[in-house]
Amino acid sequence: QVQLAESGGGSVRAGGSLRLSCAASVDISRMDYMAWFRQAPGKERVVVAWLYTLYSPGSPDYADSVKGRFTMSQDNAKNTVYLQMNSLKPEDTAMYYCASDLERSDYDPREAGSYIYWGQGTQVTVSS
Repeated sequence: QVQLAESGGGSVRAGGSLRLSCAASVDISRMDYMAWFRQAPGKERVVVAWLYTLYSPGSPDYADSVKGRFTMSQDNAKNTVYLQMNSLKPEDTAMYYCASDLERSDYDPREAGSYIYWGQGTQVTVSS
């Protein structure tokens, strides 16, 4: 059983930065994908960034809404992935979740329903 634990959320002013961490209970280099999602109140959970992590670090992909502002990275030695969030906007306010492992290899890593394991989430609030 994989456990994911997010941390690093908080409240910041617009234009500020936060770095989220997602620590996994297992070797992340044995997972196929890890991803960050977010969910605002009353809205569906949507992908923010996703990364192929199996065996060796890959290049992350990003939702258009965060490209150029957010950076996803991984540290295999710590079994942790990060989400560096810069130039934060009020519309970035949401609960942020870490996810790992596609249920099937042909599932879309951009879809929340594709993932087996989830963290408990960490709240990010950006004020104007």
